[in-house]
Amino acid sequence: MKLTAATVAEIMDSAPPNKTKYFFDEDLSGFGFYRTTTGTGTYFAEFRPVAGGSKKRLKLGRVGTLKANEAREAARKAIAHAGLGKDLAKDRADERASVTVKTLVSTYIEDFVAANRKASSAEFYRIMLRKHIDPHMGTTKAVVLTRVDVQRAHAAMSKEARISANRAMKLLAAAFVWGAKNGFVPVGFNPARGIDLNREEGRERFLTVDEMQRLGEAMHEAETIGFEVNAGSAKHAPKGQRIKIHPSVTGAIRLYLLTGMRLREVLHLRWDEVDLDRGLLFLADSKTGRRTTVLSAPAVDIIKGLPRIGVYVIAGESAGLEDEKPRADLKRPWAAITRRAALPGLRVHDLRHSFASVGAWSGLGLPVIGKLLGHADAKTTARYAHVDVDSSRRAADAIAGQIFAALGGR
Repeated sequence: MKLTAATVAEIMDSAPPNKTKYFFDEDLSGFGFYRTTTGTGTYFAEFRPVAGGSKKRLKLGRVGTLKANEAREAARKAIAHAGLGKDLAKDRADERASVTVKTLVSTYIEDFVAANRKASSAEFYRIMLRKHIDPHMGTTKAVVLTRVDVQRAHAAMSKEARISANRAMKLLAAAFVWGAKNGFVPVGFNPARGIDLNREEGRERFLTVDEMQRLGEAMHEAETIGFEVNAGSAKHAPKGQRIKIHPSVTGAIRLYLLTGMRLREVLHLRWDEVDLDRGLLFLADSKTGRRTTVLSAPAVDIIKGLPRIGVYVIAGESAGLEDEKPRADLKRPWAAITRRAALPGLRVHDLRHSFASVGAWSGLGLPVIGKLLGHADAKTTARYAHVDVDSSRRAADAIAGQIFAALGGR
Protein backbone atom coordinates (compact mmCIF):
# COMPACT_ATOMS: atom_id res chain seq x y z
CA MET A 1 0.00 0.00 0.00
CA LYS A 2 0.96 3.63 -0.19
CA LEU A 3 2.32 4.44 3.26
CA THR A 4 1.03 7.92 4.00
CA ALA A 5 0.11 9.66 7.24
CA ALA A 6 -3.54 8.74 6.66
CA THR A 7 -3.02 5.04 5.90
CA VAL A 8 -0.59 4.60 8.79
CA ALA A 9 -2.99 6.37 11.18
CA GLU A 10 -5.85 4.12 10.02
CA ILE A 11 -3.80 1.00 10.75
CA MET A 12 -2.64 2.30 14.14
CA ASP A 13 -6.24 3.09 15.14
CA SER A 14 -7.35 -0.48 14.46
CA ALA A 15 -7.14 -3.32 17.00
CA PRO A 16 -3.60 -4.65 17.67
CA PRO A 17 -2.74 -7.79 15.64
CA ASN A 18 -2.43 -11.26 17.16
CA LYS A 19 1.20 -11.35 16.00
CA THR A 20 3.62 -8.76 14.64
CA LYS A 21 2.36 -7.58 11.25
CA TYR A 22 4.43 -5.92 8.49
CA PHE A 23 3.23 -3.31 5.99
CA PHE A 24 5.31 -2.39 2.91
CA ASP A 25 5.19 0.70 0.73
CA GLU A 26 4.18 0.10 -2.90
CA ASP A 27 6.33 2.95 -4.27
CA LEU A 28 9.61 2.69 -2.35
CA SER A 29 10.79 -0.91 -2.26
CA GLY A 30 12.22 -1.81 1.13
CA PHE A 31 10.33 0.87 3.07
CA GLY A 32 7.69 -0.20 5.58
CA PHE A 33 6.61 -0.40 9.16
CA TYR A 34 5.53 -3.15 11.51
CA ARG A 35 3.04 -3.23 14.37
CA THR A 36 3.44 -5.47 17.42
CA THR A 37 0.77 -7.17 19.52
CA THR A 38 1.02 -4.30 22.03
CA GLY A 39 0.01 -1.82 19.31
CA THR A 40 3.46 -0.23 18.88
CA GLY A 41 4.43 0.72 15.32
CA THR A 42 8.00 1.06 14.02
CA TYR A 43 9.24 2.29 10.62
CA PHE A 44 12.08 0.39 8.94
CA ALA A 45 14.14 0.12 5.76
CA GLU A 46 15.22 -3.20 4.21
CA PHE A 47 18.11 -3.55 1.80
CA ARG A 48 20.76 -5.99 0.61
CA PRO A 49 24.41 -4.86 0.85
CA VAL A 50 26.33 -4.41 -2.42
CA ALA A 51 28.87 -6.99 -1.28
CA GLY A 52 26.10 -9.54 -1.02
CA GLY A 53 24.84 -11.48 1.95
CA SER A 54 21.53 -11.58 3.70
CA LYS A 55 19.02 -8.75 3.64
CA LYS A 56 19.32 -6.26 6.48
CA ARG A 57 16.63 -4.31 8.26
CA LEU A 58 17.29 -0.87 9.75
CA LYS A 59 14.87 0.54 12.34
CA LEU A 60 14.11 4.17 11.59
CA GLY A 61 11.89 5.20 14.49
CA ARG A 62 8.54 4.79 16.20
CA VAL A 63 5.26 5.67 14.55
CA GLY A 64 4.13 8.86 16.21
CA THR A 65 7.67 9.99 16.96
CA LEU A 66 8.54 9.93 13.27
CA LYS A 67 6.13 11.16 10.61
CA ALA A 68 5.42 9.02 7.55
CA ASN A 69 7.12 11.40 5.13
CA GLU A 70 10.16 11.71 7.42
CA ALA A 71 10.41 7.94 7.68
CA ARG A 72 10.12 7.62 3.89
CA GLU A 73 13.01 10.07 3.39
CA ALA A 74 15.16 8.28 5.97
CA ALA A 75 14.44 4.95 4.27
CA ARG A 76 15.32 6.42 0.86
CA LYS A 77 18.71 7.56 2.19
CA ALA A 78 19.44 4.23 3.86
CA ILE A 79 18.61 2.27 0.72
CA ALA A 80 20.61 4.70 -1.46
CA HIS A 81 23.65 4.44 0.81
CA ALA A 82 23.42 0.66 0.66
CA GLY A 83 23.50 0.90 -3.15
CA LEU A 84 26.73 2.87 -2.87
CA GLY A 85 28.31 0.34 -0.57
CA LYS A 86 27.73 2.20 2.71
CA ASP A 87 26.04 0.03 5.32
CA LEU A 88 24.11 2.28 7.71
CA ALA A 89 23.01 -0.72 9.73
CA LYS A 90 26.65 -1.63 10.39
CA ASP A 91 27.47 1.99 11.22
CA ARG A 92 24.66 2.04 13.72
CA ALA A 93 25.80 -1.30 15.18
CA ASP A 94 29.31 0.11 15.61
CA GLU A 95 27.83 3.15 17.30
CA ARG A 96 25.74 0.99 19.59
CA ALA A 97 28.82 -1.02 20.57
CA SER A 98 30.23 2.09 22.23
CA VAL A 99 27.24 2.76 24.49
CA THR A 100 27.59 2.93 28.26
CA VAL A 101 25.89 0.61 30.73
CA LYS A 102 23.50 3.41 31.65
CA THR A 103 22.49 3.92 28.02
CA LEU A 104 22.10 0.17 27.44
CA VAL A 105 19.82 -0.34 30.45
CA SER A 106 17.87 2.87 29.79
CA THR A 107 17.29 1.91 26.14
CA TYR A 108 16.17 -1.57 27.20
CA ILE A 109 13.66 -0.06 29.62
CA GLU A 110 12.23 2.49 27.19
CA ASP A 111 12.27 0.41 23.99
CA PHE A 112 11.26 -2.98 25.38
CA VAL A 113 9.90 -2.87 28.93
CA ALA A 114 7.79 0.27 28.48
CA ALA A 115 6.34 -1.10 25.23
CA ASN A 116 5.57 -4.63 26.41
CA ARG A 117 4.96 -4.53 30.15
CA LYS A 118 3.01 -2.55 32.69
CA ALA A 119 3.92 1.09 33.29
CA SER A 120 4.63 0.30 36.94
CA SER A 121 7.28 -2.25 35.90
CA ALA A 122 9.05 0.28 33.70
CA GLU A 123 8.99 2.86 36.49
CA PHE A 124 10.40 0.34 38.98
CA TYR A 125 13.26 -0.45 36.59
CA ARG A 126 13.98 3.26 36.13
CA ILE A 127 14.36 3.57 39.89
CA MET A 128 16.73 0.57 39.97
CA LEU A 129 18.82 2.17 37.23
CA ARG A 130 18.92 5.59 38.88
CA LYS A 131 19.58 4.46 42.45
CA HIS A 132 21.81 1.41 42.00
CA ILE A 133 23.19 0.67 38.52
CA ASP A 134 24.09 4.17 37.33
CA PRO A 135 26.07 5.27 40.43
CA HIS A 136 28.25 2.14 40.39
CA MET A 137 28.83 1.35 36.70
CA GLY A 138 26.70 3.69 34.58
CA THR A 139 29.61 5.38 32.76
CA THR A 140 31.41 2.12 31.92
CA LYS A 141 31.26 1.00 28.28
CA ALA A 142 28.88 -1.95 28.12
CA VAL A 143 31.22 -4.06 25.94
CA VAL A 144 34.15 -3.82 28.38
CA LEU A 145 32.20 -4.46 31.58
CA THR A 146 33.52 -7.56 33.36
CA ARG A 147 31.92 -9.99 35.75
CA VAL A 148 34.36 -8.83 38.43
CA ASP A 149 33.14 -5.24 37.91
CA VAL A 150 29.55 -6.34 38.31
CA GLN A 151 30.24 -8.48 41.39
CA ARG A 152 32.02 -5.57 43.09
CA ALA A 153 29.18 -3.23 42.20
CA HIS A 154 26.68 -5.70 43.64
CA ALA A 155 28.68 -5.86 46.88
CA ALA A 156 28.64 -2.06 47.11
CA MET A 157 24.87 -1.92 46.44
CA SER A 158 24.27 -4.60 49.07
CA LYS A 159 25.64 -2.36 51.82
CA GLU A 160 22.64 -0.09 51.29
CA ALA A 161 19.90 -2.48 50.15
CA ARG A 162 20.49 -6.22 49.89
CA ILE A 163 17.23 -7.14 48.17
CA SER A 164 17.29 -4.18 45.78
CA ALA A 165 20.87 -5.08 44.85
CA ASN A 166 19.61 -8.48 43.68
CA ARG A 167 16.81 -6.84 41.67
CA ALA A 168 19.33 -4.51 40.03
CA MET A 169 21.44 -7.50 38.95
CA LYS A 170 18.45 -9.21 37.35
CA LEU A 171 17.61 -6.01 35.48
CA LEU A 172 21.21 -5.69 34.28
CA ALA A 173 21.31 -9.31 33.09
CA ALA A 174 18.04 -8.87 31.18
CA ALA A 175 19.33 -5.68 29.57
CA PHE A 176 22.43 -7.49 28.26
CA VAL A 177 20.32 -10.34 26.83
CA TRP A 178 18.18 -7.77 25.01
CA GLY A 179 21.28 -5.79 24.02
CA ALA A 180 22.84 -8.85 22.37
CA LYS A 181 19.68 -9.38 20.30
CA ASN A 182 19.73 -5.76 19.15
CA GLY A 183 23.40 -5.29 18.34
CA PHE A 184 24.52 -3.34 21.40
CA VAL A 185 26.84 -6.08 22.70
CA PRO A 186 28.22 -9.33 21.21
CA VAL A 187 25.91 -12.35 21.21
CA GLY A 188 26.40 -14.37 24.39
CA PHE A 189 28.15 -11.53 26.22
CA ASN A 190 26.56 -11.01 29.63
CA PRO A 191 28.80 -10.06 32.58
CA ALA A 192 25.77 -9.93 34.89
CA ARG A 193 25.09 -13.64 34.44
CA GLY A 194 26.27 -15.92 37.26
CA ILE A 195 26.66 -13.19 39.89
CA ASP A 196 26.52 -14.39 43.50
CA LEU A 197 23.32 -12.82 44.82
CA ASN A 198 22.38 -12.14 48.41
CA ARG A 199 20.38 -14.81 50.14
CA GLU A 200 16.70 -13.94 50.31
CA GLU A 201 14.54 -15.42 53.01
CA GLY A 202 10.80 -15.13 53.36
CA ARG A 203 10.04 -12.14 55.57
CA GLU A 204 6.43 -12.88 56.30
CA ARG A 205 5.16 -11.31 59.49
CA PHE A 206 1.61 -11.53 60.76
CA LEU A 207 0.19 -9.05 63.22
CA THR A 208 -1.24 -10.46 66.43
CA VAL A 209 -4.51 -9.16 67.85
CA ASP A 210 -2.57 -7.14 70.43
CA GLU A 211 -0.35 -5.62 67.72
CA MET A 212 -3.39 -4.70 65.61
CA GLN A 213 -4.88 -2.98 68.65
CA ARG A 214 -1.68 -0.96 69.22
CA LEU A 215 -1.58 -0.03 65.54
CA GLY A 216 -5.20 1.14 65.66
CA GLU A 217 -4.58 3.25 68.76
CA ALA A 218 -1.51 4.87 67.18
CA MET A 219 -3.44 5.75 64.01
CA HIS A 220 -6.30 7.23 66.03
CA GLU A 221 -3.86 9.39 67.96
CA ALA A 222 -2.08 10.40 64.75
CA GLU A 223 -5.22 11.71 63.06
CA THR A 224 -6.85 13.33 66.13
CA ILE A 225 -4.37 14.98 68.51
CA GLY A 226 -1.21 14.13 66.56
CA PHE A 227 2.24 13.05 67.68
CA GLU A 228 4.45 15.30 69.75
CA VAL A 229 7.50 16.42 67.80
CA ASN A 230 10.73 14.97 69.14
CA ALA A 231 13.16 17.78 69.86
CA GLY A 232 15.83 16.06 67.84
CA SER A 233 13.71 15.01 64.89
CA ALA A 234 12.52 18.34 63.51
CA LYS A 235 14.71 21.37 63.08
CA HIS A 236 13.43 24.59 64.66
CA ALA A 237 10.29 22.79 65.88
CA PRO A 238 8.86 24.37 69.08
CA LYS A 239 8.94 22.11 72.09
CA GLY A 240 5.60 20.41 72.67
CA GLN A 241 4.34 20.95 69.12
CA ARG A 242 2.15 18.13 67.79
CA ILE A 243 1.88 17.07 64.17
CA LYS A 244 -1.26 15.38 62.83
CA ILE A 245 -1.25 12.85 60.04
CA HIS A 246 -3.76 13.40 57.25
CA PRO A 247 -6.81 11.07 57.34
CA SER A 248 -6.02 9.95 53.78
CA VAL A 249 -2.83 8.37 55.09
CA THR A 250 -4.42 6.53 58.01
CA GLY A 251 -7.33 5.66 55.71
CA ALA A 252 -4.90 4.10 53.24
CA ILE A 253 -3.33 1.99 55.99
CA ARG A 254 -6.71 0.80 57.25
CA LEU A 255 -7.90 0.06 53.71
CA TYR A 256 -4.69 -1.86 53.02
CA LEU A 257 -5.19 -4.00 56.13
CA LEU A 258 -8.94 -4.51 55.63
CA THR A 259 -8.76 -5.55 51.94
CA GLY A 260 -5.37 -7.23 51.50
CA MET A 261 -4.86 -5.14 48.34
CA ARG A 262 -1.36 -4.30 47.16
CA LEU A 263 -0.05 -0.92 48.29
CA ARG A 264 0.07 0.50 44.77
CA GLU A 265 -3.50 -0.68 44.19
CA VAL A 266 -4.60 1.31 47.24
CA LEU A 267 -2.60 4.44 46.47
CA HIS A 268 -3.61 4.46 42.78
CA LEU A 269 -7.29 3.69 43.41
CA ARG A 270 -9.54 6.18 41.61
CA TRP A 271 -12.99 7.27 42.68
CA ASP A 272 -14.43 6.15 39.33
CA GLU A 273 -13.30 2.58 40.17
CA VAL A 274 -15.34 2.52 43.40
CA ASP A 275 -18.91 1.20 43.65
CA LEU A 276 -19.92 1.66 47.29
CA ASP A 277 -23.53 0.63 46.69
CA ARG A 278 -22.46 -2.86 45.68
CA GLY A 279 -19.28 -2.85 47.77
CA LEU A 280 -16.94 -3.45 44.83
CA LEU A 281 -13.73 -2.01 43.42
CA PHE A 282 -13.09 -2.37 39.69
CA LEU A 283 -9.30 -2.20 39.43
CA ALA A 284 -8.29 -1.37 35.87
CA ASP A 285 -4.55 -1.81 36.32
CA SER A 286 -3.63 -4.24 39.10
CA LYS A 287 -0.47 -6.35 39.05
CA THR A 288 -2.42 -9.24 37.52
CA GLY A 289 -4.48 -7.08 35.16
CA ARG A 290 -8.10 -6.00 35.47
CA ARG A 291 -9.84 -7.47 38.51
CA THR A 292 -12.74 -6.88 40.85
CA THR A 293 -12.18 -6.56 44.61
CA VAL A 294 -14.97 -7.26 47.09
CA LEU A 295 -15.20 -4.75 49.94
CA SER A 296 -16.21 -5.68 53.46
CA ALA A 297 -18.60 -3.42 55.38
CA PRO A 298 -15.74 -1.90 57.45
CA ALA A 299 -13.78 -1.17 54.25
CA VAL A 300 -16.82 0.55 52.72
CA ASP A 301 -17.12 2.73 55.83
CA ILE A 302 -13.43 3.66 55.62
CA ILE A 303 -13.81 4.83 52.00
CA LYS A 304 -17.00 6.76 52.81
CA GLY A 305 -15.13 8.64 55.52
CA LEU A 306 -12.24 9.72 53.28
CA PRO A 307 -12.14 13.34 52.03
CA ARG A 308 -12.98 13.50 48.32
CA ILE A 309 -10.48 16.04 46.97
CA GLY A 310 -9.24 14.80 43.60
CA VAL A 311 -9.52 11.79 41.30
CA TYR A 312 -7.69 9.44 43.66
CA VAL A 313 -9.32 7.93 46.74
CA ILE A 314 -6.09 8.42 48.71
CA ALA A 315 -5.32 12.10 48.26
CA GLY A 316 -1.71 12.99 47.47
CA GLU A 317 0.14 16.30 47.58
CA SER A 318 -1.21 17.31 44.15
CA ALA A 319 -4.82 16.29 44.88
CA GLY A 320 -7.31 18.46 43.00
CA LEU A 321 -4.68 20.02 40.72
CA GLU A 322 -4.69 19.73 36.93
CA ASP A 323 -1.58 17.51 36.89
CA GLU A 324 -2.69 15.40 39.88
CA LYS A 325 -0.58 12.34 40.64
CA PRO A 326 -1.22 9.50 43.11
CA ARG A 327 0.64 9.37 46.40
CA ALA A 328 3.98 7.65 45.88
CA ASP A 329 4.41 5.92 49.27
CA LEU A 330 3.66 6.02 53.00
CA LYS A 331 7.22 5.81 54.32
CA ARG A 332 7.37 8.82 56.65
CA PRO A 333 3.92 8.56 58.26
CA TRP A 334 4.28 4.78 58.49
CA ALA A 335 7.59 5.15 60.35
CA ALA A 336 5.98 7.57 62.82
CA ILE A 337 2.93 5.36 63.40
CA THR A 338 4.87 2.11 63.88
CA ARG A 339 7.30 3.86 66.20
CA ARG A 340 4.39 5.10 68.32
CA ALA A 341 2.77 1.63 68.27
CA ALA A 342 6.05 0.00 69.37
CA LEU A 343 6.16 -2.16 66.24
CA PRO A 344 9.80 -1.88 65.10
CA GLY A 345 10.61 -3.43 61.75
CA LEU A 346 6.98 -3.81 60.70
CA ARG A 347 6.66 -3.25 56.95
CA VAL A 348 3.60 -1.90 55.19
CA HIS A 349 3.50 -5.12 53.14
CA ASP A 350 3.09 -7.10 56.37
CA LEU A 351 -0.48 -5.77 56.54
CA ARG A 352 -1.32 -7.73 53.37
CA HIS A 353 0.21 -10.86 54.95
CA SER A 354 -1.85 -10.22 58.08
CA PHE A 355 -5.07 -10.03 56.07
CA ALA A 356 -4.25 -13.38 54.48
CA SER A 357 -3.23 -14.99 57.76
CA VAL A 358 -6.49 -14.00 59.48
CA GLY A 359 -8.36 -15.55 56.56
CA ALA A 360 -6.35 -18.75 56.92
CA TRP A 361 -6.92 -18.89 60.69
CA SER A 362 -10.64 -18.46 60.04
CA GLY A 363 -10.65 -21.56 57.86
CA LEU A 364 -11.70 -19.81 54.66
CA GLY A 365 -9.45 -22.01 52.53
CA LEU A 366 -6.53 -21.02 50.32
CA PRO A 367 -8.51 -20.67 47.04
CA VAL A 368 -10.80 -18.05 48.61
CA ILE A 369 -7.86 -16.20 50.14
CA GLY A 370 -6.02 -16.24 46.83
CA LYS A 371 -9.02 -14.74 45.07
CA LEU A 372 -9.34 -11.97 47.66
CA LEU A 373 -5.63 -11.14 47.34
CA GLY A 374 -5.75 -11.16 43.54
CA HIS A 375 -3.22 -13.98 43.12
CA ALA A 376 -2.96 -15.25 39.55
CA ASP A 377 -1.14 -18.41 40.62
CA ALA A 378 -2.27 -20.75 43.40
CA LYS A 379 1.39 -21.36 44.27
CA THR A 380 1.62 -17.78 45.51
CA THR A 381 -1.18 -18.38 48.02
CA ALA A 382 0.41 -21.66 49.14
CA ARG A 383 2.79 -19.70 51.40
CA TYR A 384 -0.12 -19.42 53.86
CA ALA A 385 -0.71 -23.17 53.96
CA HIS A 386 1.00 -23.49 57.35
CA VAL A 387 -1.56 -21.07 58.79
CA ASP A 388 -4.58 -22.73 57.18
CA VAL A 389 -5.14 -25.44 59.80
CA ASP A 390 -8.86 -25.18 60.53
CA SER A 391 -10.05 -26.13 57.07
CA SER A 392 -7.59 -29.05 56.98
CA ARG A 393 -8.76 -30.18 60.42
CA ARG A 394 -12.40 -30.12 59.34
CA ALA A 395 -11.55 -32.15 56.26
CA ALA A 396 -9.54 -34.64 58.32
CA ASP A 397 -12.39 -35.00 60.84
CA ALA A 398 -14.93 -35.57 58.04
CA ILE A 399 -12.83 -38.26 56.35
CA ALA A 400 -11.72 -39.99 59.53
CA GLY A 401 -15.27 -39.84 60.93
CA GLN A 402 -16.65 -41.85 58.04
CA ILE A 403 -13.85 -44.39 58.22
CA PHE A 404 -14.21 -44.71 61.99
CA ALA A 405 -17.98 -45.28 61.60
CA ALA A 406 -17.33 -47.97 58.99
CA LEU A 407 -15.04 -49.68 61.47
CA GLY A 408 -17.95 -49.86 63.84
CA GLY A 409 -16.59 -47.22 66.16
CA ARG A 410 -13.71 -49.44 67.16
